[in-house]
Amino acid sequence: MNRRNLLAAAAGTAFLPHLSRAQSQYPNKLITWICPYAAGGGADTRSRQLAKLMQAILSQTVIVDNKAGGGGNIGTDFIAKAKPDGYTIGMGNFAPLAVNHALFKKLNYDPANDIVPIMLIERGPLILMVRTESPYKTVKDVVAAAKSKPGALSYASGGIGGTHHLSGALFEHTAGVDMIHAPYKSGGAGAQDLMGGQVDMMFEQMYAAMPSIKGGRLRALAITSKTRSPLAPDIPTMGEAGYPAVEVLNWQGIVGPKGMPAEIIRILNAAGNKALQDPELRATMLAQGNEIAGGTPEQFAALIKAEAPRWGKVVRDARIDPE
Repeated sequence: MNRRNLLAAAAGTAFLPHLSRAQSQYPNKLITWICPYAAGGGADTRSRQLAKLMQAILSQTVIVDNKAGGGGNIGTDFIAKAKPDGYTIGMGNFAPLAVNHALFKKLNYDPANDIVPIMLIERGPLILMVRTESPYKTVKDVVAAAKSKPGALSYASGGIGGTHHLSGALFEHTAGVDMIHAPYKSGGAGAQDLMGGQVDMMFEQMYAAMPSIKGGRLRALAITSKTRSPLAPDIPTMGEAGYPAVEVLNWQGIVGPKGMPAEIIRILNAAGNKALQDPELRATMLAQGNEIAGGTPEQFAALIKAEAPRWGKVVRDARIDPE
């Protein structure tokens, strides 16, 4: 090969990596966002809000696919088993990432190793509430009654192993009382029976609790955040009530399968953080009493790492068995 041909070949070879990068620039096709819970719930609503905003930011279609069941395990397992190319991502929630490893005898995914945190979206407190006619005016009243009548008082939840249930279990253990757990198919169903007098109390997520509290149908006793909420400054914290260990924040974020390239994680993290700057979304989240998060993948990973052993201990101490 003569010198001219050698130079031409070298130039062509040097151009190939650049051409390859241009052709494979992420994202260049539809992205599927897996929501591990049913349509219409809080996780689904937030998934669709974020997907719509990130679609505009990434200039690529982002569709939400609900894969509900197993306490979030089915959808989370689907994310974990997906091809790690950035075209299947999803919602990573409190229970599948920090609770279910201790709750279920077997998981088909390892939340610590099969899932890649991309960005924390939000955290939100719960409110301990009773019906308006309840004789319990404070957390102290509840504890006194529970100690005088072990096994008599009951608390509702939206299902075994969720934040409603675990808040109640943590409260029981911390206060040294014995109460009955009444699991329902949803938080809304539990709240309805609370108002009807079938159960004594419930820890409910703030955004779902406040309409009934403001409407005078339920009475708030305490909130599970470290400080009082600016949306409800009259509601004391569980810490102020004497139980600082009962600090619970339900959280969710964006995750993907293990093995995703760092550059794709960076692109998705940047898009997620930019989406959280949307004024309408921020107003919605703040009106629900949630803390807007964002931040780095490493910060989200650190949260999961801290939460998993904490809630694993609560599950073991309370001997919670979903089966």
